[in-house]
This record gives sequence, structure tokens and C-alpha cells, in this order.
Amino acid sequence: MREPENLRGLAKLPVDMVGFIFYPRSPRYAGEKVAKWLSKQGYLLEGKKRVGVFVNAEVEDVLNHVHDFELDFVQLHGNESPEYCQLLRDLWESTSMRKAKLIKAFGINDAFDFDEAAAFTPHCAYFLFDTKGKEFGGTGQQFDWRLLDRYQGVTPFLLSGGIGPESAPAILGIRHPQLYGVDINSRFEEQPGVKGLDKVARFITDLKGHAS
Repeated sequence: MREPENLRGLAKLPVDMVGFIFYPRSPRYAGEKVAKWLSKQGYLLEGKKRVGVFVNAEVEDVLNHVHDFELDFVQLHGNESPEYCQLLRDLWESTSMRKAKLIKAFGINDAFDFDEAAAFTPHCAYFLFDTKGKEFGGTGQQFDWRLLDRYQGVTPFLLSGGIGPESAPAILGIRHPQLYGVDINSRFEEQPGVKGLDKVARFITDLKGHAS
């Protein structure tokens, strides 16, 4: 999310998490405008977790954003290592600064070995499985969800990549025990960083209204 008016509308919907991208090369980059809105009207997001998305960011940059934007989760979408995750957790545990939980994103294709995620298990609250692309960030394309059967880990995951308003029935058909939720983005947008709120609302109804 990037635009204050769009955030104000989203705040009325029963979403669980709200994402802010702090990768400067992204067209969805959340800057000063979002910071000002959160400082004045962030209370409207009460009950929703704030997620900051970072790509190979300096540790100090992550820590500052967690504090300034009152983030609940840090989603790592680059080449961050388990040691990087450990460093963040050590700093949060040894200081009085605001703490966040970690989500590590993995790009999935036919060649992906889900065992690569195992080293991150001690550090992450969730994984995010997205479609592997040439660049960092989403592709707007869906990977073969049958590949999820290869994941035997214990860390819950969020499903991402090419999810659109029509995807609810297929998502409800996934029976993986660690599927925790879905991450929606480009296919719900009117332009980068601006969600079509009607599409989001209908999708939530289709997904939650029929979930057991």
C-alpha cells in the first residue's frame, strides 16, 4: 500500500496484514506520504498487522523502519541469509527497540528445493512462497501449486504469485497443513500501489466466506 486514501478504504476491510514496500526501486515504494498518514491516522489500521518488505537492506535500515512505521513483520524478499535473520533477532532481543517477526520469501519454480528453507526455520514466523522471476519482487504469474506438496517443513507459509480475484476456489482446494494465508498484490491493483478495493472485498468474501 502506498496512497493514504487507498489505505483509508482498506482499513474498513477485514484484511489481516497490510504491506508496505521499502525497496527503493519498486514502483510501490512507501515513502514520506505513508509515514505522515500513519503518524496521524495509523489508528485506523488497529487490529491489522503491518508488514514491511525489504530487499537486501542494511540491518540498520530495517531496524529504523520497524520503529518509524511500527511494523509487526519484516518480509525479506532478497538474498538474505539465516545469519542475517539471526542478527536481526539478536538485536531485537538485546535492546529495547521495537521488535518484529520475520517472513522469508522464496521464489518457487520446478527446480526449487524446499529443503533450502530449513535453515530459516528457527528465525521465521512464516515463509512466503512466490513465483521465481529474474528480478526481486513479484512477477504477477502463478507457479505450479502442485509443487507445494514437496514442502514438508513446520513453518507456516503465505502463498503468493499471480493470485487474482478469481483464484479463491483454487486456493480453497489446497489442503496443505501449513498454508496460513495468501498475499495479494498486482492483480488487484488499479495502478502500482493502489488496490481496487471492490476486488479485494469480493475476494475476501469468496475466500473467507467458504473457508472451513
